[in-house]
Parts: sequence; structure tokens; C-alpha cells
Amino acid sequence: MSNSTFPRRQFLRSAVAGSALFPGIVQQLMADGGDSLAVRDPHFPAHAKRVIFLFMTGGVSHVDTFDPKPALTRDHGKEIKADHPEIKDRPGYERIYLKRPQWEFSKHGQSGTDVSTLFPHVATCVDDIAMIRSMHTSHSNHYNATLGMHTGSFSFSRPSLGSWTSYGLGTQNKNLPSFVVIAPKQTYAGTQVYSNDFLPGAHQGTLVVPGAEPIANITPRVAPDRQQLELSALNAFNKSHLEARQDLDLAARMRSFETAFGMQMAVPDAFDFNQETKTTLDSYGLQPGQTNGFGWQCLAARRLVERGVRFVELIDTGSSGNWDAHGDMQSHVSLAKNVDQPIAGLLKDLKQRGMLEDTLVVWTTEFGRTPFNNTADAKGREHHPWAFTSWMAGAGVKPGIVHGATDEHGLRAVEKPVHVHDFHATILHLMGFDHEKLTYRHAGRDYRLTDVAGNVVTDVLKI
Repeated sequence: MSNSTFPRRQFLRSAVAGSALFPGIVQQLMADGGDSLAVRDPHFPAHAKRVIFLFMTGGVSHVDTFDPKPALTRDHGKEIKADHPEIKDRPGYERIYLKRPQWEFSKHGQSGTDVSTLFPHVATCVDDIAMIRSMHTSHSNHYNATLGMHTGSFSFSRPSLGSWTSYGLGTQNKNLPSFVVIAPKQTYAGTQVYSNDFLPGAHQGTLVVPGAEPIANITPRVAPDRQQLELSALNAFNKSHLEARQDLDLAARMRSFETAFGMQMAVPDAFDFNQETKTTLDSYGLQPGQTNGFGWQCLAARRLVERGVRFVELIDTGSSGNWDAHGDMQSHVSLAKNVDQPIAGLLKDLKQRGMLEDTLVVWTTEFGRTPFNNTADAKGREHHPWAFTSWMAGAGVKPGIVHGATDEHGLRAVEKPVHVHDFHATILHLMGFDHEKLTYRHAGRDYRLTDVAGNVVTDVLKI
């Protein structure tokens, strides 16, 4: 929308002169002509132009997947002291016993990174991965830990990582949302994990549900010429309303109408997998015509980012349930099988196309699982916020390395620990942002994704 057709700069200047409540966003809107999705430069040259965020909901067991612990096998059944409040105050945990990993680990690639037999396909990609074995978080409940991993806040709704990325960079394709979430079902904390919260509404994540119609109501119900007339009339009324009331929420809604109109053509093309070769479909574990499964989510993510979408999150909430293995760790078998080949297929596909050089791929969960239980022969594991594993690959990430370590039993992150705030600071750094300067004024204070904490994990960066 040009400034000649709508004097948005004029009312923004008035807002700046008359109010100090939202100077940051007003100045930014003035700079980009009032379009909150206009392309913006980051704070410094970025390695990554886009992010694919893979979230394994429920809590993946680090000691059974990416963090080998021979001592845990050696000391299986050994009683340890429940000296932490989160353990000793929990009913049934007066006495706890170490529980060995249930899958074997072996070294892979030139880097020799250990991966368990649960992830044979991802294991072939370890030379492109920076494995972070010293993750820890601030809460042991699913809701809070999931909220924290997405927003940096463990108690209150705040803008998600994807929304911050969209806010900071804008979009490269105005016919598609800048932030897309692909999930069969909602995860813990629901829509809050992709909410814009107090950021402009254009930065809300758009939910895509795998199936025959990934985005509902995308097909126009009226002829194109009539639709143009209707939209023009609606736009004229909205402009008049906006001039009179200086409503930034309305400006965001107007922008969303423009995006929705463009999506009518862009979305069917983005999700038309008939354009892909059989070799590509096979690499993701997909059959021709398949419209669901994590392989579909991964291939859709690649097709979206190559069309300019800034941030795509894939949430693993498929038919197999989630990774919350209280009752039986064997549930990890089907869950890992569901995502293993698609993830490896995505990494290899991006690399083959030259896209991994400027696409950041992040794999994480909300917390780990206990290396112990209240009996040595318990089939499951409980929530474990003190230690878990995440990894990154692609743009600006040092490949084939392992960062940090847990103790010999996988209880705590003891070497180069990485908190969720540090994790976020590092992702933003790779996108070209100083996490302390990417802020938004709300309710009288400047907010940021990392709250008042966070350090960039420089050891996982190429430079």
C-alpha cells in the first residue's frame, strides 16, 4: 500500500509527537511506510535468512537418544539421594533408583558423534549438526516448559520466537504469512506457542493442519472480479476508519486481508507436492498423494521457506501421541520412527539445494526425562528440567560438534550449560539480532524474547 494512497506517515508523526507510550513501533512503522511486514535489515549481517523449528512435544529422553551415558548402564538399579526439592517433595519419590538407557549408542560420521539406534537416519547427518547436550530449563510442567521454549516466559503469555523473527525481519513474500506453524493438533500451552501477544497482529503464526485442505477457506467463493470489488470497498471503509481513529490493530488487520488475498494463489502452489520428484518424496518417506505425517510437514516447510516464509515451526503431535513417556519408554520407538527419516530428508534436501547455508534448522523439546525412577524396573521416565539435548544445523552453525555435557548419569548439565534464554539468544544472533536490542515497548517497559537474561552460545557458531 503506497503512501500516496494513504497518509499513514502523517498520523504516525502525530502519534510520535503526542505519545511516548509506543515510540519504538511508531518509528519503525514510519520507516517502512506503515507496513509491519515490510522487509527490514537485522542489527548486523546475518547467517540465517529463515528458520525451521522442529519441536518434539512431550519431553524427549536425552539419555536414550543423543546423550550416551555408559555409567547409567553400569549403575542401573543403584539408589541415589533425592536431595532436590523437586524430587524429595514429590509423592512416591522418597527413594529413587538409576535406570539404564534402553537403546544402544554408536558413533557416526567423521565427527564421531554418538546417537542411539532410535535415530538411524538423523545419525547420518551428524556432520552437519551442532549437538547441545547441556540444555536446561526453568520448569518441570509441560505447559510452563513449552511456553518457555517458545516465548522465553514460563508463566505468562508473551510473543513467540517466530513472532519476534517476523517482527524483526518482515517478510520476503507478501502473498504468504511470515510465520507458519504446521501441526496436526495443538501442543501444551495451545495457541500461545505461536501467538504475537502484544506485537502487531501481522506477526501472529498461521496454523497449517496437514490434510487435504491445509488452510481452510483458501478457495474464493465468488468470481475474482467481484472479489476485487468487495475488497476494494472494504479497504476504502477501513482506510477512512483508520484515518479517523489511528488504530494500529486495524492497520494490522488490513495487512492481513492483503496477505489472505495473495494466499489464494500462493498457498495451493506451496502445498502442491505433485511438483516434487519421486526421489524427493522417497527421501521424506512420503507416498504420492499423501497429505499427512511428519514427512509431509517437513517437505511443506522446505517449500514454504524457499518461497520466502521467515519462520516455520513443525510440531510433532501426530497419531502416535507425544513423547511424554511416564508409562513406558517403548513409546519412543514409534515416535522416533515417525520423525527420523523426514528430519534427515529435510536436512539433506536443504543441503542438496544449497539452502542449508542460509536456513537454520533447530530441533528441540521442552525438557528431558529422568535418568531414574522410583523403582529400578519402572518402564517409564518422568519430567526432567535439569538436563536435555537440543541441536542446530545450517546457517552459521559449526557443524559436527558436541557442545556441553551432563554428569555421568545425565542428571544435570555440568559443562557449558545452556539455558533456554541462551538458546534463544543464539538463534536470534544467527538471524542477525542482538537479543538485548530486539525489543518492543508494552505496558510501560521494553520487552524482549530473552527477558533479562541470555548469552549467545558462541562455541556453536562458525565465527
